[in-house]
This record gives sequence, structure tokens and C-alpha cells, in this order.
Amino acid sequence: MNMNSNQLLRIDGLELDLAFTGFLPDGLETYLDKETTNLLINCQLWSDIFKSWMNFLRNNQDIECTDIFRKNNFFSMGLNLTNHLSVIQLNEKWRHKKEPTDVLSFPSLDNNMPAPCSQFIELGDIIVSVETALKQAKENDHSLADELRWLVSHGFLHLLGRDHPTSISLDRMLCDQ
Repeated sequence: MNMNSNQLLRIDGLELDLAFTGFLPDGLETYLDKETTNLLINCQLWSDIFKSWMNFLRNNQDIECTDIFRKNNFFSMGLNLTNHLSVIQLNEKWRHKKEPTDVLSFPSLDNNMPAPCSQFIELGDIIVSVETALKQAKENDHSLADELRWLVSHGFLHLLGRDHPTSISLDRMLCDQ
């Protein structure tokens, strides 16, 4: 079951235009708790989460962020929760890897572009395989809600220009900041 919505969130001068496509795998509805179900289908919840992350990153001077991210108040991005097959197809099309993955990020933020403070800056898109997230949550003995937040935060850091060419740098990217 797919759910599409668009949410404009404005708090404390920061505006986020979030294009969201939720995904609730068939047959799981009765097995999911309310928190996880909300993460799978609720655009407003993700808007609130992103807003919280953005405020934290922008207000913590010890964390490396681009000037355009710190100084602008208007952002747009996409979050697509989808199935395993869709992510495999996107991974093959855009990364030329015909293999599964848990999260894909397509950043569009360019630090060299001018930063007009009154226009929306497109951060990019994050795509998460809910089925892969569920598998990884079971393997690591934690909730699907935790796995979804982990994967989306990973994707979000990529949208902001962070990268991890090695597993050590992945740990540093996700844990140190």
C-alpha cells in the first residue's frame, strides 16, 4: 500500500517542503505497533523528525555543514519508502549495481550554488526499502522503527554532502556527529 503526500512544515523560521511516499507492506498491518505504522505512512511525523535533525545540525557549530544549509531557511526534499524490487531497479539504473541495498540517496545540494535566503533549496531524495529495513531490524534485534530512523538519517547525511568510502568512515559519519 503506497501513500503519497506533501507536507510544508514551518517552525522557527525554518521551512521544509517534504514530498513523501509511504509504504505499508501487505500483510504486516496487524503486526506493527503504532509508532512504526506512523513512520511508514505519516508525512507529518517525518517532517517533524527532519525539522528536529535540521535544527540540531544547524545549531551545533561543532558539526560540519555547508554554509548554504546553515544560512538558508527554506528547503525541499523527498522521502520514498518503497519495496525491495524498486530499490534494486533504482540502484541498477542510477548506480549501475544490480544488487539490493537498504537506502539510496540522491543529493542535489551544491555548495557552490548561490544561497538565496528567500527561495527553497532542494536537498534531494532518499529512498528506503522497507522490506530490507525489516530484514535488517530482525537480524540486528531491534525495531523496524529504529531501523527506519537509522536508514533515513544515513540518507539525510548524504543529502547534506557527507560520505563514507569505508565502513570505518560510515561509523564515523553516523555515530560521531
